[in-house]
Amino acid sequence: MNIMMHLPVLIVVVPLLAGALIVLINHRKGAWLITLLTSIFLLFASVQLIQMLETVNVISYTLGGWNAPLGIELRIDGLSALMVLILSGSAFLVSIYALKSVEKEIAERNHVPFYTALLLVIAGLIGISITADAFNIFVFLEISSLSTYALISMGRDRRALHASYHYLIMGTIGATFILIGIGFMYVMTGTLNIADLADRLPAVADTNAIRAAFAFITIGVGIKAAMLPLHQWLPNAYAYSPSVVSTFLAATATKVAIYVLIRFVLSLYGIEFSLVEMPFDNILMILGTIGVLAGSVYAIYQSNVKRMLAYSSVAQIGYILLAIGLASKPGFTAALLHMFNHALIKGTLFMALGIIFYRFASTELSGMSGMGKTMPLTMAAFTIGGLSLIGIPGTAGFVSKWYLVTALLDASLWPLALLILVASILTLVYVGRVIEVAYFKPVPEGRTRQKAPLTMIVALWIFALCNIYFGFETDISLGLSSLAVNQLIGVAL
Repeated sequence: MNIMMHLPVLIVVVPLLAGALIVLINHRKGAWLITLLTSIFLLFASVQLIQMLETVNVISYTLGGWNAPLGIELRIDGLSALMVLILSGSAFLVSIYALKSVEKEIAERNHVPFYTALLLVIAGLIGISITADAFNIFVFLEISSLSTYALISMGRDRRALHASYHYLIMGTIGATFILIGIGFMYVMTGTLNIADLADRLPAVADTNAIRAAFAFITIGVGIKAAMLPLHQWLPNAYAYSPSVVSTFLAATATKVAIYVLIRFVLSLYGIEFSLVEMPFDNILMILGTIGVLAGSVYAIYQSNVKRMLAYSSVAQIGYILLAIGLASKPGFTAALLHMFNHALIKGTLFMALGIIFYRFASTELSGMSGMGKTMPLTMAAFTIGGLSLIGIPGTAGFVSKWYLVTALLDASLWPLALLILVASILTLVYVGRVIEVAYFKPVPEGRTRQKAPLTMIVALWIFALCNIYFGFETDISLGLSSLAVNQLIGVAL
């Protein structure tokens, strides 16, 4: 049996089985080791799947021998491969980082449940990215969401429980909206396979049920993606969850929600219906513009750096929505490219904050005075991530912002191109606040140079160096983004 043929199902099944194995062995270090080995396998599998796409256009895997649309199908194209790479790469680095971070921030009795829930989140997010069945998107969404609520609640700060409950309420509303939308589509078409739905929807597109389904799904996904003004759950969830959780969520969760939005808008409903007839493109442009400005301004006034970066994520989601709203090939490419690069940026920044929390049990800006001298490696990596977030040339963040500005200028929307420049200046302000305090404020009396655990530093610097590497080498990020767009809308658009 050629195991490579079964990689599409194994990347979901292996983390699920690994989670069950962790419960059975009930050993803290063993739980971490199983999580790490699982993440290594997932990263290997994602690379293999990308290589397979070089010879085949789409990888289709049917479960139980029942062909689609009757059977359940897993389907990997350029967009799915991009998401799986983001998820597996983030999971690998977070798994390395987790060894010491979890010991510090999570009660010992919760270590085994933590790693089990983390693997369930990973399995759920990957499942969302590769399933070709609309209902299974909801199923995997619930697997990842329920596990995420548990992970957030494990923070030692009592506010983590409140943040988890708030996210649970908002997430449940979002999931319910998505399920209602899928139900409307099933009633009107009699199928749940996305490709089959795409074939049948045009015949019933001019009905209130299909329009309502579109509205329910976009609002539900908007909540999951923290699309302004549906973002209220995000700042506290990022600020008070354990560092491992906030790092993984910031790097992956909202990107998967955007993936679902793109999948429904382009693969299922089609660009003509979604971005022309509805017209969803204008809504995305407006929400994206407001999100970029409001998120950046809110970030400036935060005293907690985790909350600062949480509001920054709202702004970065705005960039992506703005790019999608262009309804053009350059716009879609810029959106996918920024999803990839933003995962690198926020992974770096939140990991750095996790190390600071490891030593000082706080991520308040006022407590970071002189930290550039006492924690030079950590703050150097944070600075690289911050420069990438601003969009300084030579970083990954610059590449995606450049493509977004180019897409806006191609559409003759130069005022919005100026908006990107203004937002970058706002980003410079709040990132600059942290750098100023860390490098130009005096070291508090009695504070000595602090060393971070090797596993945390290694994971952090791999993330940080990726920000530089992908600022120059774009074959993978831009290549997969372009492949995904060509498959979704065709090369002619």
